[in-house]
Amino acid sequence: MRKIELLAPAGDWDCLRAAVANGADAVYFGVDKYNARVRAKNFRMEELKDVMAYLHKYNVRGYVTFNILVFENELEEAKQLVEACIDAGVDALIVQDLGLVKLIRDLSPDFPIHGSTQMTVTSPEAVEFLKPYHLEVVVLGRENNLTHIQKIAEKTNVPLEVFVHGALCVSYSGQCLTSEMWGGRSANRGECAQACRLPYDLIVDGEQKEMGNVAYLLSPKDLAALDLVPELIEAGVSTFKIEGRLKSPEYVANVVSKYRKAIDEYLAGRHYTPSTEEIRELQQSFSRGFTHGFLKGTNNKQLVDGTFPKSRGVFLGTVKKVLKDGVLCELQAPLKRGDGIVFDAGRPEEKEEGGRVYDLRKHGKKVEGEVEKGLVEIVPGRHDVNLTRVRVGDRIWKTSDQELDRRLRKTFETERPYQLFPLTVHVYGEAGKPLISTWRDETTGNEVIVQSEQMLDVAQKRPLTLDFIKEQFGRLGGTIFELQDVYMHITGNVILPVKELNRIRRQAVEQLIEKRQRPRLYIKQAVDLTSSYRQKQRAEKPSLMALCRTLEQVEAACDTDVEMVYADFEFTTDYPKAVQIARATNKPIALATPRIHMPGENGILRGILKAEPDAILVRSLGAVQYYTNQSIEQTLIGDFSLNISNHLAAQLFLSRGLDRITPSYDLNIQQMIDLLEAAPTEHMEIVIHQHLPMFHTEHCVYCTFLSEGTDFTNCGRPCEKHRVSLRDRIGMLHPVRVDIGCRNTVYNAIEQSGAEYIPHFLSLGVRSYRVEFLEESAKKVEEVITLYREALEGKRSGTSVWRTLKAINQLGVTRGQLIKK
Repeated sequence: MRKIELLAPAGDWDCLRAAVANGADAVYFGVDKYNARVRAKNFRMEELKDVMAYLHKYNVRGYVTFNILVFENELEEAKQLVEACIDAGVDALIVQDLGLVKLIRDLSPDFPIHGSTQMTVTSPEAVEFLKPYHLEVVVLGRENNLTHIQKIAEKTNVPLEVFVHGALCVSYSGQCLTSEMWGGRSANRGECAQACRLPYDLIVDGEQKEMGNVAYLLSPKDLAALDLVPELIEAGVSTFKIEGRLKSPEYVANVVSKYRKAIDEYLAGRHYTPSTEEIRELQQSFSRGFTHGFLKGTNNKQLVDGTFPKSRGVFLGTVKKVLKDGVLCELQAPLKRGDGIVFDAGRPEEKEEGGRVYDLRKHGKKVEGEVEKGLVEIVPGRHDVNLTRVRVGDRIWKTSDQELDRRLRKTFETERPYQLFPLTVHVYGEAGKPLISTWRDETTGNEVIVQSEQMLDVAQKRPLTLDFIKEQFGRLGGTIFELQDVYMHITGNVILPVKELNRIRRQAVEQLIEKRQRPRLYIKQAVDLTSSYRQKQRAEKPSLMALCRTLEQVEAACDTDVEMVYADFEFTTDYPKAVQIARATNKPIALATPRIHMPGENGILRGILKAEPDAILVRSLGAVQYYTNQSIEQTLIGDFSLNISNHLAAQLFLSRGLDRITPSYDLNIQQMIDLLEAAPTEHMEIVIHQHLPMFHTEHCVYCTFLSEGTDFTNCGRPCEKHRVSLRDRIGMLHPVRVDIGCRNTVYNAIEQSGAEYIPHFLSLGVRSYRVEFLEESAKKVEEVITLYREALEGKRSGTSVWRTLKAINQLGVTRGQLIKK
């Protein structure tokens, strides 16, 4: 049986202690600003050694989250943080940016790296792509189901980590651009503003669909896989990861203890089913409603509730009657005085009523203690709830339980180990010589030798015996150790004062703890971050490419002077037709892969090759690995979804077989310029016109709200009959499109333009430019291409381009500000 690890989140010291005290094998935490939860309290770089010493004292591993994209001007700071982690003996860095992976490997060939879920690793091929960098663990996408996990596990020896509890992102991790597009807070930089938790109207074929109180169309429930622990272990999961670095220490204590029990019961060979009470306690700490997510397969109906976006807690029942000072409710869960409640009227736009329970009554009589179920009168605090705003039928939720919180706090308020660690002692000696004791920490294998300061005397009455030494050395209360056994190698009858035996025991414990807390040693090498591509020549005869999403657009683009046409269709079965159109006009054509590559989807990639394009637009690590593993003639172009944001990442992908690469959309103009100054610009392709693809999700809006089915096998394909958009709070309509894998992409309502920055890009040697279309007519395609060609040739200003098109003057997700150097 491989080792199973329970990995807990820690946003601060209290969460760290809660995780350790409740049985976590490892803890992950952020340091300063470079992590995917910058709103968490996090830890400072100066604290790293103290944090690691604390964790290692209790034999808990510590992983630092560096799970964001790193911009060019941050590489030196990133290097300093990596070096600090190496010096502090951190057990691993959890990393998203492949440029950072390269930097870490250049700094240290043996420092452990874990591939973050932000890498969007969802297939065996993606895991294989990472093999040259010797990652110790890979965190799979939350969208991988048990069958996927098993297929990936069968094809790799790399331990697999899977999220089992906590918040779900509706978008694929590493592939969500919405938060920064709308609010300037990037999910790839740890600043997600949770645009998926906002209300939207569903617009079908131009008409609003009546949804009742369902407004949160993209807000998923929370993941809870406590009952799936056996299946996950058997599928090949090595690490069970709990989400929650923004949550409370009580949450950490609660969730860690529950999953610790489930894992231990399975490993002990005992059948375990979580009790109703245990599930309720998990809901109480934080819950938007529980779901298995995608672990049991895609079920769009169960993934989203749609009536609320935030934690609710435990469902108590509905209001049967509104009384003068309270409400009547048929309880479905226990309730007591002091518990927090909220009334949910199903009107998300209105302020909710909530507060604490002041009294409980049955048949008009006050009830002491907890009421588990039945008809009960709930009396809230006098000034907590405006009962005139409460209606019959409103749902009631128990939002907090002070008694549960107190019980959970007790587990970590005083420092104590979750388990005691066994010690084995050998003692040697004879009269006239010191007593020599060898202490072995059986968990770590550490050994120390402690000898007495006094010599052993000949015993006249009560010589040292094995039982007596066990008794004295076994007094380990208040420490992290327990005595497993003592082996006595003493010649003759000798004696030593008890005080001296106690000193030996204390000194041995101190030295063993000190050994545990010593930083793990890694190789550390000097690295020069200076790029060899700083010298640039202005690009002459720039190339313009057009990405099309319909056959009509392909035909229109082929009649223009673009150097290449890209086809990016919802259904790749139309790709051969696109190739035929291009061949008829002698125009080179590239075909785009899906952004996500799952086990069993190589047939889609083979189909693209079978269509015989001139080039392939590659959008996932799995697809990069699939195509570079073969001898193919097609040009390979890496797209924005590979998240290339610094020159190290650019070098890595070019060295792995890509001919051109597209920088990440996370870059604003200054960050783009910084990258281009350091990267080989002759291999770069910049998107200068597009509708930004914001959400990219396994959750299908068409299936959820336009079908009786639950997934692509029984949904009836409403995406082939209708066009859906999401209308936001300011009235903008964002188109929703479906790909061959039934994944949805939500595009920004208005196209945007980087035309204003073309002179800067040309001066830095960028030759390749791309414009992308979504729903444009053939006439519009021709107009857009003409405008950008004129801008590239210097016949038209970039400002006139975006003004003519009424586009957003912005590159990528944020406009940024160009600083003259």
